[in-house]
Amino acid sequence: MKSEFILAFNEICESRGLPKEDVFEALKTALVSAFRRDANLSTNQRVTAEIDPRTGEPTIYTEKEVVDDVLDHRTEVALTAARKEGHTDAQLGDVVMIDSTTESFGRIAAQTAKQVLLQRVREAEREHLFEDFSGREGELVNGTVQSISGQHITIGLGRTEAILPKSQQVQGERYRAHDKIRVYVLEVRRTSRGPQIVVSRNHRNLLRRLLELEVPEIYNGQVDIKSIAREAGQRSKVAVQALQHGVDPVGACVGMRGVRIQSIVRELNDEKIDVIEWDNDQRVFIAKALSPARVSHVFLEEHPEEGKTAIVIVPDDQLSLAIGREGQNARLAAKLTGWRIDIKNLTEAASDALNSLDHPAVDPKIAKDTVLLTQARTILDKKQMGRPITAEDYQALDRLVANVEGRIIAERAQGYEVMRKQRAELRKRVPESAWQQPLDVLDLPGRIHNLLLDTNVNTVGDLIYILEMGDDYFLKLRGLGEKALETVKETLAAYQSAQIAAVAAQDAAVVEVDAAPAVATPAEEAPALEDTLARQEAEVAEFLEAITEGAAVEQVPVIERIVQTEDMVTTVPDIILAEEEAEVELDEEEEGETIAGVLDLDEVEPEVADTLTPIDDLSAPIFVVEEAPPKPAPKKKPAVVIVRTAAEEAAAEEEAKRKKRKGQPLVYNEELDQVVVDRKRKGGKHTAWDEDDIDLGEL
Repeated sequence: MKSEFILAFNEICESRGLPKEDVFEALKTALVSAFRRDANLSTNQRVTAEIDPRTGEPTIYTEKEVVDDVLDHRTEVALTAARKEGHTDAQLGDVVMIDSTTESFGRIAAQTAKQVLLQRVREAEREHLFEDFSGREGELVNGTVQSISGQHITIGLGRTEAILPKSQQVQGERYRAHDKIRVYVLEVRRTSRGPQIVVSRNHRNLLRRLLELEVPEIYNGQVDIKSIAREAGQRSKVAVQALQHGVDPVGACVGMRGVRIQSIVRELNDEKIDVIEWDNDQRVFIAKALSPARVSHVFLEEHPEEGKTAIVIVPDDQLSLAIGREGQNARLAAKLTGWRIDIKNLTEAASDALNSLDHPAVDPKIAKDTVLLTQARTILDKKQMGRPITAEDYQALDRLVANVEGRIIAERAQGYEVMRKQRAELRKRVPESAWQQPLDVLDLPGRIHNLLLDTNVNTVGDLIYILEMGDDYFLKLRGLGEKALETVKETLAAYQSAQIAAVAAQDAAVVEVDAAPAVATPAEEAPALEDTLARQEAEVAEFLEAITEGAAVEQVPVIERIVQTEDMVTTVPDIILAEEEAEVELDEEEEGETIAGVLDLDEVEPEVADTLTPIDDLSAPIFVVEEAPPKPAPKKKPAVVIVRTAAEEAAAEEEAKRKKRKGQPLVYNEELDQVVVDRKRKGGKHTAWDEDDIDLGEL
């Protein structure tokens, strides 16, 4: 047996049309609000509610801190109580959710729960209605007239109401309370008081939806509605096309003995409906759109500015029928086809043709056909006198109009086509960035700026495009004269100059970046590198052989180190030695002998030492040599750089120091308290030992 809670819950869901999940959420929110109000809890303290969907029993959980001694039961819980609630891992200081379900609420708390529940249910209902009807925009709904006011009519849609504004009502229709009507959902708006639904009775898509309901071929996709032109309450035209071979689109819409179309006419309060078969040939389509009038000729021309125009020639007795009452038939045909339609009767067109015989587009044979021209003038005289005109007379006039008016209009249409292509080329000349720049960037005078905006010139691109078409076109704009043209040209020239300068500066920056030296790839540098290494090996070998034999060497090869990475191979100057930059002094005992000196970095001047890089590996390939530019200087003994490994370098330094100490006197330095070598100074003389010097034997 179901509980009272389940019965009440199901009643709310059914009466409000809400899903059970939304009602459960509303009830949980109400319980939480009531518990907070009853227990006077802070909004920062977390409170949740759970409801058993089978029994309806609520359970409320509150957030509490685990402590040893409970001082406030609303926010604290003992450690043992927390572990009994199922939090076996709880520790002191932890925050856990504890079952705090109360037996009953107070009066104020119960009133709060009721208000919150009703509010949440209303919000859920409004949201549900909005989602329901927002997905039904553009569809038909059945409603009942509830109330009528001067501005709108209220339509009852069951659970909610819709508004039928006066602008969406059909002129001539009379509505009374409790009338059943079918309306088109035009718009659904979200408001604070729920969704506001706006419906229509005069929208053209109302006729489209009615046709889909009444004609199965349209609903199934066998027949397609191409376009609809409607003047609600009076007349409508519908263009249909068959998508399946063998289906008559007009017959499918009309139905057996007009049953289908008559049902729609009754729904629209006897509104006349013309069903027309759509044709890919615009001439045929326009002729059918003017039905029930018969059309003799249709000439098309498309002006670049004025748009598409169709000149229709009809017999004299069909002129009033083609135009319709107050131009309704021609107006609906223009809406249906998308062409501006000019209608002429045959005699008027023949009279214009006779006056245009000297036009270059007219066929000379027709202009010289005296029989046809005489017959046409005779027919026009008969028409003017009110005498009847036979079918043969209309055929003669028809032939004249086709060969004269038709050729003139065809040539004019070709001229419009050339003009349209020229303007397309002019449009391509306008920079793409100019179409994105608003007209405000030109800082034109206020009057000129406002006049340009009134003529739909909103961007710099539009203005450049108009000036490209010529000064005469600009002067045709309303309110703009030659002075305004001159001002616009000056302002635009200054703007374009600034743009060109900015682009040139940007290009110059790009050129500087592109002018950076390109790094050769290892594949490109490999052959040249091998040749260079072979050449340098030969030069260094000859140099060392010359030194060994004691021959004079005029120039020492300058060594350059090769830096090789994964991406490139480059040569970096390592040591460039000029004869005046370094000089190796030979000991007195080794004068006249040719040896290889070792350059000591400690004895080189700082400027030269900064440029030197030690070479660690003698087994590395011989470095690429780049000769230093020769400097005029007296010839001196050349400096020789021997490339050694790190171990050989250290041994060579020790040997050099030992040789320098050989044969040099030793003295005792009192300040350092040790025996040192008595160094020679350039330009000084060696003095004999004094008696006070320390005897070396004692050392």
